[in-house]
Amino acid sequence: MRPAERFASARVARLATVDASGCPHLVPIVFALDGDTLYSAVDRKPKRTTALRRLANVAVQSRVSVLADHYEEDWSRLWWVRADGAARVLALTEPESEHALRLLTSRYPQYADQPPPGPVLAVDVDRWSAWSADG
Repeated sequence: MRPAERFASARVARLATVDASGCPHLVPIVFALDGDTLYSAVDRKPKRTTALRRLANVAVQSRVSVLADHYEEDWSRLWWVRADGAARVLALTEPESEHALRLLTSRYPQYADQPPPGPVLAVDVDRWSAWSADG
């Protein structure tokens, strides 16, 4: 299985950003993948603020990593895939955001009832890295 295909099979991933001083920030995200572009949106799940650190970090440093992995007690089935790329913050009014929200809604039915208020984070993946216990 290609790394992007394995990545797409995960239901959740972890987005790593860094701030202007190089301090890392890691958060779980839901996502949709379209070729080598990964989309995630600021959604209605409870958050302390709508001024999310991940968006502020991307504004100063667009390079991000997104990690999807699989764990189970049978260690022969372990795997991880990392997507490295440049992130962009998209306003909901942009056509690409509409496309991203359609992809996200088809993947996560919760978004049909509670569409994300946005914005959308797009990551243009330029490197896939992967490891799996089964080789």
